[in-house]
Amino acid sequence: MIALSESADFISPEQYLEWEIKSSIKHEYIDGEVRAMAGTTDTHNTIAGNLFALIRSHLRGTDCRLYFADVKAYVEQRNCFYYPDLMVTCDPKDRENTTFKRFPKLIIEVLSPSTEAFDRGDKFNDYQTFNSLEEYVLVNTKHQRVEVFRKTEGGGWLFKSYTPTEEIFTLHSLNLTVSLDEVYENVILELESKTRPEN
Repeated sequence: MIALSESADFISPEQYLEWEIKSSIKHEYIDGEVRAMAGTTDTHNTIAGNLFALIRSHLRGTDCRLYFADVKAYVEQRNCFYYPDLMVTCDPKDRENTTFKRFPKLIIEVLSPSTEAFDRGDKFNDYQTFNSLEEYVLVNTKHQRVEVFRKTEGGGWLFKSYTPTEEIFTLHSLNLTVSLDEVYENVILELESKTRPEN
């Protein structure tokens, strides 16, 4: 959800974390550069909320923790801090810090026009440096489509796209099967919500 550059000056991760605590808006940090984050839409928020409810219920009673938008993922190898829309970690070491996590098992990003290319490209490349990450999921806001990237035993990534013709998909990292109807419950897709010119 990166929108604009906040500062051209390089700052350290420590400076960023100190500044972010005091900031009234969220920023992501990319190797010394700080960028402000754009707000979300009703569609984006509803999709993320639906997924949070489904995953939170499934994880109840386990040692895994689910975080929703306001907790950072620290990509140490790339010197980046991102705010995933949803992130699950099951590693006890991630309880040592309350503002960022280093061992995500699952990351979900709900796409928006301003961030889709970044979520698919550089951000995913950065996320792939997490040894702990098993699945990366992209959820479309214009169509009912969920794209899942699953890490193989050899360290590569398999891609699978799910549309209404398939109805359900499984998050293998959590052993959770979800229907597209549940993901898109009460959602007005952004493509359909745009005002069309009258003939």
